[in-house]
Amino acid sequence: MATATREATRAPAAPAAGASRASRRARMAAGSHQRTLVSSVTLNSRRGKIIYRVVLALVIVVFTLVFIGPMYFLFTTGLKSTQEAIATPPTLYPHHPIPGTYSEAWSHLDVARMMGNTLYYAFGALAFQLVFDIAAAYSLSKLRPFLGNLVLFGMLATLMIPVTVLVVPQYVTVADLPILHVNLIGTPEAIWLPSVANAFNIYLLKRFFDSIPSDYIDAAQVDGASRLRILWNIVLPISRPIIAVVSIFSLVAVWKDFLWPLLVEFGYSPTRETLNVGIWQGVIGTPPNLLIAASAIAAVPTIAFFLIFQRNIMAGLTAGGIRG
Repeated sequence: MATATREATRAPAAPAAGASRASRRARMAAGSHQRTLVSSVTLNSRRGKIIYRVVLALVIVVFTLVFIGPMYFLFTTGLKSTQEAIATPPTLYPHHPIPGTYSEAWSHLDVARMMGNTLYYAFGALAFQLVFDIAAAYSLSKLRPFLGNLVLFGMLATLMIPVTVLVVPQYVTVADLPILHVNLIGTPEAIWLPSVANAFNIYLLKRFFDSIPSDYIDAAQVDGASRLRILWNIVLPISRPIIAVVSIFSLVAVWKDFLWPLLVEFGYSPTRETLNVGIWQGVIGTPPNLLIAASAIAAVPTIAFFLIFQRNIMAGLTAGGIRG
């Protein structure tokens, strides 16, 4: 009798368990019948896997050629003679390579001096950016000034304006600095100061500063630390990844810039032209293969810079998205 009682009490549970398994199977079936371009059955078949891998390989090869193709022609054309470099249609590879073209371009165009000038401008702009952009991002993120969101919105709105539109007002401002009425044309400050107003870098820094827990700052304030000391001893050590990213962006932006250094330096200080401006200036009286070889030399530092610090760039861009 006790056995019958236990069986009677367990009997209603069986349909419930069966219903739960049926519902799970229904949910799995519903998830497996999502609309896709290629069904999962076709994709999991042997023919589907082969087609998928072939298409994937073709897409990767095509996109690789699109990005690497111009770099290949840049570096190989620097090894060609003048006649072969200007030949139409262009040759796919140097038929008679001349390795000495690069050394000749280095000495003929004085690439070492122009590269030193470019590094001088790049690191000067980096120093100004780190000071002012970090201060602006820190104040917007942690100090919460009055109308801070409106100021940030105004900064981000400038990203929608094409850079070429701002060249004329920027040049007028540098030629006659407001309030001080100082002409900065022909000085390094003409390149350094305009690079400070970088809304994108300020946004990256603010986004990272927002992810720093407020408990750290509150504990430091309880201990009597000032705002500046909190920034120096707490915020900056934590923010090394994003500071590295902003530094890389700043250096590369000044390194590859051409129009602005041409406007503010060319003709005013002949010995201080940047690498891009110097190569452009050497168009007259310089063989085309030497110019292309010099352009390839100018591209080497940025390519090596990216290959070395690509992990830092990706880590810094995604670090601010995780709050903890």
